[in-house]
Amino acid sequence: MSPVNSFESAFSSIRSAATTIETAGRSVLDRLGVAEDPLVGTDPVAFLRSLVAAGGALAKNPAGTAAASGRMAIGLAAAISAAGARALGGDESGPVSPAKSDKRFTDPAFTDNALYYLLEQQYLLTSQMVEELLEAADLDPTQEMKARFAATFIVNALAPTNTLPGNPAALRKAFDTGGRSVFLGVQNMLDDLLHNGGWPSQVDSTGFEVGGNMAATPGSVVYRSDLIELIQYQPAAKQVHSVPLLFCPPWINKYYIMDLAPGRSLIEWAIQHGHTCFAISYRNPDASMSGLSFEDYLHQGPLDAVRVVKEITGASEVNTLSVCLGGTLTAIGLAYNAAHGDGSIKSATFLNTHTDFSTPGALGIFTDEATIAGLEKKMAKDGFLDSGNMAHTFDALRANDLVFQYIVNNWLLGNKPPAFDLLVWNKDSTRMPAKMHSQYLRSCYLNNEFAQGEFEIGGQKLDPAKVDIDTYVLAAVDDHIVPWVSGYKTARLFSGNNRFVLSTSGHIAGIVNPPGPKARHWTNDALPADPQEWKDNATLQDGTWWEDWAKWIARQGGAKIAAPRKLGSKDHPVIENAPGSYVRVQA
Repeated sequence: MSPVNSFESAFSSIRSAATTIETAGRSVLDRLGVAEDPLVGTDPVAFLRSLVAAGGALAKNPAGTAAASGRMAIGLAAAISAAGARALGGDESGPVSPAKSDKRFTDPAFTDNALYYLLEQQYLLTSQMVEELLEAADLDPTQEMKARFAATFIVNALAPTNTLPGNPAALRKAFDTGGRSVFLGVQNMLDDLLHNGGWPSQVDSTGFEVGGNMAATPGSVVYRSDLIELIQYQPAAKQVHSVPLLFCPPWINKYYIMDLAPGRSLIEWAIQHGHTCFAISYRNPDASMSGLSFEDYLHQGPLDAVRVVKEITGASEVNTLSVCLGGTLTAIGLAYNAAHGDGSIKSATFLNTHTDFSTPGALGIFTDEATIAGLEKKMAKDGFLDSGNMAHTFDALRANDLVFQYIVNNWLLGNKPPAFDLLVWNKDSTRMPAKMHSQYLRSCYLNNEFAQGEFEIGGQKLDPAKVDIDTYVLAAVDDHIVPWVSGYKTARLFSGNNRFVLSTSGHIAGIVNPPGPKARHWTNDALPADPQEWKDNATLQDGTWWEDWAKWIARQGGAKIAAPRKLGSKDHPVIENAPGSYVRVQA
């Protein structure tokens, strides 16, 4: 086979895989937050076009293609030899091995059965060849990122473990249950096709209730606007810190990631440590809110909430804790306040937050000009970005863990998805107003205006260097949404006394990190320019970062005073019990 034909064969397999995925209900990539399916039609994210560009580039690089094809042939011959030896009782090693983190081939059959061993080897060699072909194509960075994403997604979809014949555990269970697991799996698949857009369900939500065993910390809604509800929580002690603490969630998710469940609630933890706590709960936008701007979210979100907290408590300053995009908004608010001489915010905690978007992480693949324009076209039709678009975008970024794992569990093994509060919260997503989301993508991801001092509010450019309050910045070492090296930049962006802490785990589990035997975090009082230098000289501490933060925020909390005897105030009376009404609005 010629080098060009070799790639055409690989590319043909990729296109066939796309067709296979579509027959499951709809292509997973159809839900990546764009106007059309990226693998068909006008291809606004340019996934397919990037693969075609790779094919054209490889046609001009026969030597690179031939080298990859040659290595594939040599590897396949070695794999056949190893499989043959294993069939005769030997234990000869093949040319490739699954990564230690790859859980797909842990079944003993992939070691003990020669045919399954050969199937594993063939798949891993094919994956390796696709990787080498993409490297040989030498595309420009944007095209390469898109081509690599699409090819990796489809290669993962083609894993033999995603099929009944190629999954020994599923076949074994089918035999052991007399076919009942297959029947249940088909039922699960049909239910997902009918009720979940063709995506495998990630969670069994039965038994979870917002306001019951999630978002359950006692409190009341004490303020409501067209955009936010403000929740004030019952104190847990007779004495509290004089400086109240405001929790600012991302507008892309429901606020209760910070109040997930008793014993796993960061808000509950802060209350137990003597803080008067408030939390913003954003309204789930509909078409009537399409014209809300990023500036509207700033003034009607954290800045308005700080005003109300001060009025209720009589405090002159407020501490804030912000998560992900909520932190981006708070950071801009700090620079806005600094420009206007407003000292309302005493300190700020940022959890897994981008403020400098020069290292955008996995979402960078969706934030080039062409993709944002396609997204704007879609949002113009509805007035908002549908919650499913972003939810499935995040799923596709970690497809083996968040898509194909559930295809195996639910459709092949016939199991119910797990019952887990984090996944219930993750499923409970929100929409985003068209104008605000477009401005955010362009100003932050595309142009990185804030870190460069170019972000404007009311025609005034904001300078983050003028922010001189104390900050506590947390990042998570395995975060694929906000890479920890990007979170580190937040700790160096402002001029105050800044502390950076690195947690284990990923974007969400790094936040929901209550005390436990597995909790770890890195600390280092220095803040060198190079984040890797920081980590190389950091100390790995036992325990959760919550404990480190509790000491830090206590120093920001001021003197102890009597806890409030009732929630709200004369001007801001209690409206209803927490968690309020906005959090219950479904997307």
